[in-house]
Amino acid sequence: MTATAIPIAAIPIAVVTTVGSKREARKMAHALVEAGLAACAQITRIDSVYAWKGAIERGKEYRLLFKTTESSYDAVERAIRELHSYELPAIHAFAFEHIYPAYAEWIAENAA
Repeated sequence: MTATAIPIAAIPIAVVTTVGSKREARKMAHALVEAGLAACAQITRIDSVYAWKGAIERGKEYRLLFKTTESSYDAVERAIRELHSYELPAIHAFAFEHIYPAYAEWIAENAA
């Protein structure tokens, strides 16, 4: 069985950020999905421990995972920065090592 090649522009990726409130998470998720920048956004409540301005901080945050495409990364990052309340938002992405081809197509169709 041969794998279906995915065009470079349509390579599915996940873009991750964290925010301080459920309200901000929902607002950002809706904005990016409604704008067609992400096919899906998942929100998870997390506990974070991090170094910030010389102190160790701990707090409740919400992780957003946006399913989008490689070619949409710059626009997704820009939208996150515009909507984010943090001085230094964490924004990073990773490619899916393995993905069901039909699901990859769905992401590409819904994240321009």
